[in-house]
Amino acid sequence: MTDASQAGAMPPSSAHELSRSLKPRHVSMITFGGIIGAGLFVGSSTAISTIGPAAVLSYALAGFLVLLVMRMISEMAMALTGVQTFPDFARVGVGNWAGYLVGWLYWYFWVVVIAIEAIAGAKIINGWFPQFDVWEIGVALMAILTGVNLLSAKSYGEFEFWFASTKVVAILVFILIAAAYAMGFTAPAGPTFANLTAHGGFAPQGIAVIFAGVATTIFSLCGAEIATLAAAESEAGSKTIARMTISVSTRILIFFVLSILMIVSVVPWTEIEPGTSPFAQALRVMGYPAADLIMNGIVLVAVLSCLNSGIYITSRAMFGLAKNGDAPQSCVKLSTSKVPARAILIASLFSYGALAAAVFAPDRVFNFLVTSSGAIMLFIYMIIAAAQLRLREKLEREAPERLQVKMWLYPYGTWAALAGMAGVLLLMGLSEKHAMELWASVIVTVAFLISYWVKCQVQSKSNA
Repeated sequence: MTDASQAGAMPPSSAHELSRSLKPRHVSMITFGGIIGAGLFVGSSTAISTIGPAAVLSYALAGFLVLLVMRMISEMAMALTGVQTFPDFARVGVGNWAGYLVGWLYWYFWVVVIAIEAIAGAKIINGWFPQFDVWEIGVALMAILTGVNLLSAKSYGEFEFWFASTKVVAILVFILIAAAYAMGFTAPAGPTFANLTAHGGFAPQGIAVIFAGVATTIFSLCGAEIATLAAAESEAGSKTIARMTISVSTRILIFFVLSILMIVSVVPWTEIEPGTSPFAQALRVMGYPAADLIMNGIVLVAVLSCLNSGIYITSRAMFGLAKNGDAPQSCVKLSTSKVPARAILIASLFSYGALAAAVFAPDRVFNFLVTSSGAIMLFIYMIIAAAQLRLREKLEREAPERLQVKMWLYPYGTWAALAGMAGVLLLMGLSEKHAMELWASVIVTVAFLISYWVKCQVQSKSNA
C-alpha cells in the first residue's frame, strides 16, 4: 500500500471536467437535503422513547461532532488548491490507500441509502395507491430520479433545491407553531414546558444513556460533506462552498435540536412510539387532525430528496475514484450535458440490486447491506480527521498563509472529535442492538482494503 511519504501529493488532473452549473443556492439546499430526511422526521422517535427529553442533548452532542468534522473539511478545502472533494483530502493527507478506501466506502454507503430511501418512499405511495406493489413503485422512483440526474447537474440541483426547501419550510413552520403551543399562546391549558421534567425528570434513564444515544443519533446528522462533492460543479468555487458548509451545518444542527426540543415540550416523551413520526404525534396533540397525511407528504419529499442526492453522490464518488485510477476509466467519460452518465448508471444498477435484495432476500442480503453501513460514516470521518492533522502540520511548516480557515482549538479540537467518534464506536460495540452494525461495517471496510491490496499487486505485476 502507499506509504506516508505520498501524503501531500496532489491528485492527478484530468481533461474531463464537470460543468459548473450549480448555483450557491443549489449547493446550500443540497447540503440541507442530504441531512434532513426520514432519520429526523421518523427515526427521532426511537431516540426520544429511549432517552427521554434529554435526547435533545444527544442530538446536540452528535451534531457538534459532525460540525467539528465539517470544520476540518473546510480548512482543507480552503488550503489545498485543486483538491475539491473530501475523498481527495484523505488521499492527499494520508495516502492513496486512504483516498481509495474513503471513496469506495462513501460510494457503498450511499448505494445502500438509495435502496432504503426508494423502499421508504414506495411504502408511503403504496399506502395511497395499493394497486401497485412496493417494489414496482421503488423501481419507478429510482428510474425517474436517475433520469433527472442524467439530464444535467443543474436539473439535479433544481430538483434538490425545491425538495430541500420544502423540508426546511416544514421544519421552520413546525418549530414556530410548536413553540407557540409550548409557551401557552395556543395551548388550552397554558404552557407545556412541564413535559420536560414531569415524567421521570429531564434524563429519566440516566446520564450514561445520553452519551449512548449519540451512537444512534449521529448518523441522522451525517451528510453535510455532500457540499464538497458539489463544489466541483458549482460556479461559486470550492472556497465559497467551504465557507458555506459551516454556516449551513450550524443551521441544520439548530433545526434538529429545536425541533426535538419542541416535540418533547409538547408531547410527554412516554407517549412517543418508536417507528412513528413524533412530528405527527405533536401535531395531533396540538389539534391538527390531518397530521398523519401532512407528515406522510413531508416524509415522502424528504425521501425523494435523499434518493435524488444519493444517485448524485454515488456517481460523483465513482467519477472521483476513476480520475485517480481507482475505478473503471469509462466512468470518467462525460455525456454531452457534462455529467458522468456511466457512473450514474452503474450506481443505479447496484442500487437496483440492493432493492431486489430487499424484495427477495430481506432477512439476509438486504439486512446485511443495511447493517454493514451502520458505522461506515464514522470510519470515513476518522480518516478525514487523521488527514487534517497531518496536512495542518505540513501547512503550518511550509505554507501557513494558505490557512485561511482554521480548525477550532487545533490540535485539541481534532483529537476531541477523534475521541468522540471512537467513543461512539465503542458504545456501539458494547450495545447488543448495535454491535452487529459495527462488526458488519468492519467486514466491508476490510474487504475494500483487501481489494486495494489486490489492485496494487495487479498493477505492480503489469508494470514489471
